[in-house]
Amino acid sequence: MSSLLQVDAISKRFGGVQAVSNVSFDVGQNEIYSLIGPNGAGKTTCFNLISGIFPLSEGRITFDGQNLGRVKTHQLAKLGIGRTFQNLAVFKHATVVQNILVGRHSHMETDLFSCLFFAPNARGHEKAHRHKVEEIIEFLEIEDIRMQPVGTLSYGLQKRVELGRALATEPKLLLLDEMVSGMNAEETEDIARFILDIKDELGISVLMVEHDMGIVMDISDRVCVLNFGEKIASGTPEEISKNTAVIEAYLGHSGGD
Repeated sequence: MSSLLQVDAISKRFGGVQAVSNVSFDVGQNEIYSLIGPNGAGKTTCFNLISGIFPLSEGRITFDGQNLGRVKTHQLAKLGIGRTFQNLAVFKHATVVQNILVGRHSHMETDLFSCLFFAPNARGHEKAHRHKVEEIIEFLEIEDIRMQPVGTLSYGLQKRVELGRALATEPKLLLLDEMVSGMNAEETEDIARFILDIKDELGISVLMVEHDMGIVMDISDRVCVLNFGEKIASGTPEEISKNTAVIEAYLGHSGGD
């Protein structure tokens, strides 16, 4: 399997605190890869290093052959990296369509607000972008709420809209940060199904930070386990479930990152 994302010996220090220490892993083409670990393990810090929110202290991150250390955060979408966030980052007063259309910004030749409000110079491009948005709405099965303000929707549906916005960037790699956090069992099952379809039908690789071990073990191809900022295990879900170091880490250290 060829690697799409390569994380090589990355470290991050915040003052005297070593948040991540010498962590390496890779995400293959058309793969669901999960990053797990107890509270404070460094999972979200790794995500933020990949996203360019924090600069690396040491190491190298390569995406599709390009060194991400030389890429600005706002350029990641055009490069092919989409992301959702643990805390909702939707525009609550805008409709579902408008929220997902925001994800098209990296493909727009005119400015975002011209497309949102149908300025004359943007109408030709807007039709193609709206068509892409409608495809995503159909894929996520939210046709009946497409014109509703996102703030009026349930938490689970708002998370689905945020996923749709990330898909609108047409990513090669999708970073999902605690996607099912706060969801009920039915909503979690729906998201798990969509993530599998994103890989199988859309051919997009997925890197997840996730606490829900049910979804991790059910849909991941491979798993990397962090503890106190260090990698302690990696392998298939079956291998991880039997790893004594992983079992000890979870039994001896509870909580969430």
